[in-house]
Amino acid sequence: MKKCERKTETDTCRTFITVTATLLLLAIQFNAFAQDGIEGINEANAKVRSYFTAGTSLMYAVGALLGLIGAVKVYQKWNAGDQDTGKVAAAWFGSCIFLVVVATVIQSFFGV
Repeated sequence: MKKCERKTETDTCRTFITVTATLLLLAIQFNAFAQDGIEGINEANAKVRSYFTAGTSLMYAVGALLGLIGAVKVYQKWNAGDQDTGKVAAAWFGSCIFLVVVATVIQSFFGV
């Protein structure tokens, strides 16, 4: 009998929580207002465009930092006499050029 009593108390507690949660969600639903879809899209567009200049500057800064790191790595390989110095230089500086080109293309594509 004790097992049945415990289970009954647990079921009562679960029912109370379920009813309370349902009533709370119904109360919240009446306070929610829908936003116009076009207005939301225009607001998101304006926010994204406002961050574009900072993002482009960040990409240029990352390109410059990668260029400095690449220059140091290539200099170390060149002084060590490694045969693949040209490949390493092409890879590092190619990645820097790629970052600059991507930042410029994205900026011109979105017209910012």
